Amino acid sequence: MAREENPLLSSRRPRSAERLAALRATVQKGAAARPGVYRMLAEDGGVIYVGKSKRVRSRLLGYFRCAPAEKGARLLRETGGIEWEYTPSEFAALREELRLIKQLRPRFNVANKRDLSHYGFLRITGGRAPKLTVHRCARGRTSGDGLYYGPFLGPELLGEAVRELSDALGLRDCADDVPMRYSDQPELIPLGTRTPGCIRYEIKKCLGPCIAGCSARAYDEQVALARAFLEGVSDGPIERFRTEMEQHSATLSYERAALYRDKLRRLERLREQFGRIRFALESLSFVYPVPGFGGDDRVYLIRRGTVRAERAAPRTTPDRFDLQRLIDEVYQPGEPHRGPVRLHEIDEILLLSSWFRRFPDELAKTWVPG
Repeated sequence: MAREENPLLSSRRPRSAERLAALRATVQKGAAARPGVYRMLAEDGGVIYVGKSKRVRSRLLGYFRCAPAEKGARLLRETGGIEWEYTPSEFAALREELRLIKQLRPRFNVANKRDLSHYGFLRITGGRAPKLTVHRCARGRTSGDGLYYGPFLGPELLGEAVRELSDALGLRDCADDVPMRYSDQPELIPLGTRTPGCIRYEIKKCLGPCIAGCSARAYDEQVALARAFLEGVSDGPIERFRTEMEQHSATLSYERAALYRDKLRRLERLREQFGRIRFALESLSFVYPVPGFGGDDRVYLIRRGTVRAERAAPRTTPDRFDLQRLIDEVYQPGEPHRGPVRLHEIDEILLLSSWFRRFPDELAKTWVPG
């Protein structure tokens, strides 16, 4: 890693042109044309921007050629120093950039260099009475406990399907600060009947865990059905709407039958979407050898869209045996391939998905163990 002195910390504050000339000279003198990450520093030494490049030298020098109104020039006006470090490959630089952005949260990395606002996840929240919500990856930030299913495009369309699924299973959609009051868990200090009551409970679209309308076990069973549906194990919610549609059709209640037909179609589309997502995640499960700068070759073990392990490319027979033992461990069949993704995995899944979409030829280098 190379770090040049911060000219803004000198006793005489240099003019802008002098400062830019000093920064440019440091890059010209020290930066090499090889993969790596770089950090732009503010006057106080804080990191204001993190970037990566296949050729660090060329990328940094490019900032000094930006027109005054361009983002690169505006960034340089805020920069008092530049740091950089090298990585074996562009792929390694991409992963290191993500790690640094998540760790440092620089203010100029607005959206983690990807427009995550178009992606959404279906989230089963944690807590005493979980519910279904749509989680947006806004501004490159993820937060909140629970289980996540996705990613996929179109959070707005997902919201409609989430409402239908919640209605089908009787799951709550009330605010997080609403106290839960199960029928089999009496309160230590009875507060009497709460008003107003649960409207969705009255119209039989919610089990009413906030007004003692159900037991904790009954509610947990419905949450388990939601997980089973999202993981492709059960079609219970779809069958419920299909039964309702057929019953209303048999009694000539065609408007009600059409209502449930539309609900059924939305859930069927949701099932198809998650089927494709599960396939995509499982498709991102392979061994990925990556040639490195100066012979620093690496092997990445990727499973369900995340890097589970990284090793230097084996050069001896013992190295190859060690790598094979690691492969056997990472790709052991005991791990469920239909489960949700965890919060800390979301950014990396999106990153790897984007990488292999941008460079489809890289997939030809991969191989699936066993």
